[in-house]
Amino acid sequence: MRRIGIEVKRRKSENNDQQSVFRRTHRMRRILTGMGCLAAALVMGGCTQRVALFNGENLDGWKTYVQDDAAEPEAVWSVHDGVLHCKGTPTGYIRTVESYSDYILELEWRWPEEPTNSGVLLHTIGEDKIWPQCIEAQLKHQNAGDLVTIQPGSIITVNGVRYQPEGESIFKIVPKKDSSSENPVGQWNHYKIVCKGETIDLYVNGVHQNRAFNVWPSAGAICLQSEGSPIEFRNIVLTPLR
Repeated sequence: MRRIGIEVKRRKSENNDQQSVFRRTHRMRRILTGMGCLAAALVMGGCTQRVALFNGENLDGWKTYVQDDAAEPEAVWSVHDGVLHCKGTPTGYIRTVESYSDYILELEWRWPEEPTNSGVLLHTIGEDKIWPQCIEAQLKHQNAGDLVTIQPGSIITVNGVRYQPEGESIFKIVPKKDSSSENPVGQWNHYKIVCKGETIDLYVNGVHQNRAFNVWPSAGAICLQSEGSPIEFRNIVLTPLR
């Protein structure tokens, strides 16, 4: 009877040791798995830095172009309380000093008065003029989400159809997929523009409104248009995709 008791105690002790080893091993695996996930997140872009293209105070990092040589740029574009105000006239734009490719661009805009026309010019190249070679993400009232190729040589493919300006026209418009997803006049809207390789995706207030392939140009400056009536911008942020 004494030997049996000793064997039982030994087996219990061995089982406890095995369970303890199992628990330690399982805990270590969980720690290592967590570290692996963290490392993967860092590699896949967890540390990607978002870049504020507009600092909320001034137009550092931008340059201004207006069609009227006599016009003062400060009379067209101004900053108040973290908001970028555009008068809408004369016609022109502000352009980032730097060129960009492979990014997510997010911004907010609203019409403080009667809504008319504006746009976000992507992959802008060449000389400053009305209008430079680029791909436009439309902001025209009720048409935000349209894509526009501007100047000969600018090309996109949407739903298997190739779009580029032809003849004397410098524009080719590709309508958005769905009805307008803009908010009422006076309210802020959100634009998410994903430029990756030779593709562009447009989201207006979370609604996917357009997708283009075989985009050219696929890199360049980013511009905001002055084209009609007052418009306001804020929270202009770029996230690099590589």
